[in-house]
Order: sequence, then structure tokens, then C-alpha cells
Amino acid sequence: MTINHHGSTAVITQDKTSLIEFSNKFGVLYERFKSEDLIIHLIDVSVGSLGDLVSLAAKHSISKHCFVIVNADLNQEDSENLIIIPTLQEAHDFIEMEVMQRDLGI
Repeated sequence: MTINHHGSTAVITQDKTSLIEFSNKFGVLYERFKSEDLIIHLIDVSVGSLGDLVSLAAKHSISKHCFVIVNADLNQEDSENLIIIPTLQEAHDFIEMEVMQRDLGI
């Protein structure tokens, strides 16, 4: 797992682990990121389920912060409870727009 910060956004990238291992590790570390917008960059989603990430995303949305999954192989139909975006640039753009709306009270 690689963690990079870009302003108030944390980009957490799955390295050479399965989705199951990544979800477990991230679940343990989640409290460190609960007050940041999150981009979860998934490299390999072939083994495992998005279920653990869905529950963390729901928890994260209560705090009024973004929780975005980046993976070109997934699409929004894979989980209606997650925001799934194909590229990192689009994820940053999405969060930028969400932050503007938050600031404007929309």
C-alpha cells in the first residue's frame, strides 16, 4: 500500500496485494484518513469483493468527505454504493468539484 497526500486528499494505492489484503490493511489504517478526501487506487480487483470498501465509504460519507475508487476495469454498475472513476486525474477533478460544492453549501 502506497500513501500520497495532495493537499487535503490522500491517494492510497494498492500495491502487490490482493483486494482482500488491501481492504483489511486499509480498514486498520482508516482512522488516520477519516478527515480527508480519499482516492483509493485499486490495481488488481480480480480476487475479492468491494464489500469492505463499501462499508468504509458509507462511514466516510457521514463525515462529508469524498471516497473515490479508481480502476479502469470497474464501472459504476459494479457497486451502486461506491463512486468508481477510471483515472486518477478524473478522481482529482471529481474531488475538486465536490470541495467547491461543499464550500458553497450546495
